[in-house]
Amino acid sequence: MSRINTNVSSLVATRVLNSQQAALNQTLGRLSTGLRINTGKDDPAGLIASETLRSEIRATKAAITNAERANTVVSVAEGGLQEISNLLLSVEDLVDKSSNEAGLSQDEVAANQLEIDSILDTINRIANSTAFNGKKLLDGSLAYATSSVNASNLAAVKITGARIPDNGKKAVVVQVTQSAQAARLTFSGAGTTAANAVTLQVIGNYGSDIFSFAGSAKVSAIAFSINQNSQLTGVSAVASAAGLNFYSTQFGTDAFASVEALSGTFTVTGGSSTIRDEGRNAAVLINGTSANTSGLNASIRTSALSLSLTLTNTFNTLGTTTFGITGGGADFAISPSVELAGRESIGINAVQTGSLGNKSLGFLSSLASGQANALSSKNFAQAQRIVRESVDTVSSLRGRLGAFQRNTIESTIASLQVALENTTAAESAIRDADFAEETSRLTRAQILVNSATQVLGIANAAPQSILQLLQ
Repeated sequence: MSRINTNVSSLVATRVLNSQQAALNQTLGRLSTGLRINTGKDDPAGLIASETLRSEIRATKAAITNAERANTVVSVAEGGLQEISNLLLSVEDLVDKSSNEAGLSQDEVAANQLEIDSILDTINRIANSTAFNGKKLLDGSLAYATSSVNASNLAAVKITGARIPDNGKKAVVVQVTQSAQAARLTFSGAGTTAANAVTLQVIGNYGSDIFSFAGSAKVSAIAFSINQNSQLTGVSAVASAAGLNFYSTQFGTDAFASVEALSGTFTVTGGSSTIRDEGRNAAVLINGTSANTSGLNASIRTSALSLSLTLTNTFNTLGTTTFGITGGGADFAISPSVELAGRESIGINAVQTGSLGNKSLGFLSSLASGQANALSSKNFAQAQRIVRESVDTVSSLRGRLGAFQRNTIESTIASLQVALENTTAAESAIRDADFAEETSRLTRAQILVNSATQVLGIANAAPQSILQLLQ
């Protein structure tokens, strides 16, 4: 049929040309942007998956940045602690040298004291000035805050890690299920049982000493002599009407007391052997978890709570006490998920001279001029114990920070980097254009567009043949 009002062939050719032109434009768009999905209509499901993966990628990158920042913060803190540790070793050297009283003049001891004072000032200065981005790290600002700690039950509480709910607090329940004991030996006589003099060798955690008593010596006199030297031996004595008890000055399985008669007769009972006894550690549950104990000290290490505490002598019985952790600590968001489970927390307690040491021994500040353990007091053994306790505290904190860096932060960074690679690869597979495939489509689309253009021209020219019928 020959009709001119409606050119159906032209309409078909136009539709095909438009379709091929759209395909060509889509291919050109993908090649110019490098993306297979540029708009939602390109692949609705793929777009949703791609945007979700992009969100995860952004969160993972932020977590890596946070972890790297946390690593820097911990490195700065550890650097300050390293210098404090070196200074503490210098203090012990000065204390040890000053204890050689017969070999030093008063002027030399005074010079050593001046040096100790200078070192103590430097320790306080480092503790108060070590900071990152304006935030102080070693002055106690990053220690955990507690509430309702009963000082008559707990002599010391040190929180090293806790996950605390936002705007909340974490309750800690401490239950003593077995009391700690000191080593104990008993002499049941009213005086020395030997008719002749007796010589005793007393040995404890600090050292040993030898005591000689006349045959008529009373237990009160023996106890007095033992207690006069308890700082040298680590053994004390208590006299009563029933006899005489010897105790280690410390609690726990590491504490011991030994009393042996080198001459004469002096029999003790109640020990693990005929002359020696060891103490017993407390058994403690902290939030239902069995704690590691040493004497009166207890500690736990879990993902949600890490702390150490010291029981008082009055609380060293079966009982329960509760306190709360209300905040503080250094919280690091090193997970792509900003949730409590994605945070890592660590407490950095103060390391000033008034904080190093403990209540039973004394604090490092007591070694300063005019204080209880200054060199002029000649309490050299006590001063050395305080310094060594301070060294242990600082080295323990350095060890915790180092373990946190290596096992938590650096391991997390490595894991996040692998996750970032895999997530990015998955997002790329969905959204990025395959250039080999797209260039092939481009060639095909160009050919089809040219062909459709030619066909449309032919279809538009076909009605002109009707003119020949009018001649």
